[in-house]
Amino acid sequence: MEPLSIAHVSPYAWEDVHEVNAYVDRVTRELAARGHRVVVLAPSRDGEAVRETRRAVRAGAVELTEGEPALLAVGEALPVPGSATRGRVAIPIDVARTVEELLTGLPLDICHVHEPFAPSVASIALRTSRALNVGTFHAPAERLVGTQVARKLVQLVFGRLDARQAAYGATRDLMARYFPAEYEVVAPGADVAPREPGDDRVRLLFVDREERPALRTFLRALRRLDPALPWDATVVSARGPSSTTPLRAELRDRVAFAAGGEEAELARADVLVAASTGVSPSPGLVTRALAGGVVPVTSRLAVYEELAEDHGLLFEPGDVETLAGQLRRVVGDAGLRARLVAAPPPARPWSAVADDVEASYARLVARRHDPAGRPDLWRGLEPRRLIDVDLHMHTDHSHDCATPVEHLLSTARAQGLGAIAVTDHNEVSGALEAAAKAEQFGVKVIVGEEVKTAAQGEVIGLFLREKIPRGLTLRETIDEIRAQGGLVYVPHPFDRMHAVPDYEHLLTIVEDVDAIEVYNPRVAIGSFNEEAERFAAKYRIVPGAGSDSHVAAGLGSVRIRMRDFDGPEEFLESLRHAEIVTKPGTLLYVQALKFLETKATPAAARRARRARRVRRATRK
Repeated sequence: MEPLSIAHVSPYAWEDVHEVNAYVDRVTRELAARGHRVVVLAPSRDGEAVRETRRAVRAGAVELTEGEPALLAVGEALPVPGSATRGRVAIPIDVARTVEELLTGLPLDICHVHEPFAPSVASIALRTSRALNVGTFHAPAERLVGTQVARKLVQLVFGRLDARQAAYGATRDLMARYFPAEYEVVAPGADVAPREPGDDRVRLLFVDREERPALRTFLRALRRLDPALPWDATVVSARGPSSTTPLRAELRDRVAFAAGGEEAELARADVLVAASTGVSPSPGLVTRALAGGVVPVTSRLAVYEELAEDHGLLFEPGDVETLAGQLRRVVGDAGLRARLVAAPPPARPWSAVADDVEASYARLVARRHDPAGRPDLWRGLEPRRLIDVDLHMHTDHSHDCATPVEHLLSTARAQGLGAIAVTDHNEVSGALEAAAKAEQFGVKVIVGEEVKTAAQGEVIGLFLREKIPRGLTLRETIDEIRAQGGLVYVPHPFDRMHAVPDYEHLLTIVEDVDAIEVYNPRVAIGSFNEEAERFAAKYRIVPGAGSDSHVAAGLGSVRIRMRDFDGPEEFLESLRHAEIVTKPGTLLYVQALKFLETKATPAAARRARRARRVRRATRK
């Protein structure tokens, strides 16, 4: 595939030994070796590295280059949601600003975030990225996933993911239960150190990556073993034993603490104990143990069960007695150990992981629209005059609008609009009437309809000939628009105050969208328009805009300056090269007028006012 520009974002301090960082490091190196331009964004405990990144950002000196992945330290190391820290983690403004400036300044194709739970560096990346977003969920705790505020998180964070990956089947099942979507399993790789020969003693290993209670469970289980059994144990931990987990006299000669050398210790071990209660599991460690012929004895977590199904022993989380019993079995029974390691699962090379990740990127990139459009058509349009166009408005043929067609047309002429799209709710009669009278007012009319689908929001059909019934699925509605030779235009796509397609439904039809409304002045929260602009940019969809006017006074509050056109093909090509001109500050004004015209005025008065407007428009 063609080389891509890719950012990988980890929420964990890059200096920390963590499975997510190991995954990011190995995958990005593989991708860079294949010619992709890769950058890694992560917090750091190195203050000078953080300052260097910020200086480069301020100077505009951050570039994507080929070769080794570039590491950018985006801020100080922060507690990650779901870790042992209590309370809510606040993201410092300088960290958020650095991430935003990097992701908006770099010409990225892909932004790949890891464990994007809010608040974190990864969730900030999702909020600001204008690239195609891929999210990988590694092994989050169920407590973390289950206590997220689902609606807010899906809409504001996970809702910006264009593809979702899970490192394990158990992770996929957990995420899909709380946040239903399609998750592709991309299992991590494993580097296996050659086994070192040992003596007759069984070497037990505990790596202190899990939460602190896991270590206490392990040491308490060791105290219950028969001293006559032939075993010794190593705990790899930078922290060592603490006052809450003192080594008793009977263990001091049999348990050694090592500050590092995890790979070397794993190569010497016969048994790995993983005793997580589910807060901070280490499935990557179990994977490497299995591939290296080490027997895993693990707590009964779904992700551990998936890995050690036929090759290890299990115990309930925190159950010291059962763990001790399983250790007695595996230490005292050489035949059991031999059977468990007889046919270990093969180690997955990191090149295979990169293959899967790269294939996921290729599928995403293939969904982007061709930005070149129709150069041959544009050459014929370029000499034509410029006109101002409003692509979204309503007449009194809509249930929530009181504007007669003639008054709409006369106002459009007065506002200097050369063309308008009349898009009444679930009705095309107003647009057909406007098209029949358009020549009289000197305004070109695009016949449209804003169609309410069954349960997937609204979509506008432009250049229609007849009404499309409401209540069809989004797919069926698009097929009806296409059957009439029309264009598919998605209005206010991320305005949660309107009936809009959710992100997942929009992704299912992204190839069929001709244009997307990136600015609507009636959208009360500006970030909704910004989200639509990001979506259009990442998929290279032609952007559009419209006043969504329900009162004539709102016409032209946003306008598109584009070359004159004839028919849908010329219109779409002209729109591709258009300029969107906005006029802020109109929301409250037009909303108030809409209320006065449709709610606060008696029906008889509204009818009389319509009649007067029609007479005035006809005289003009």
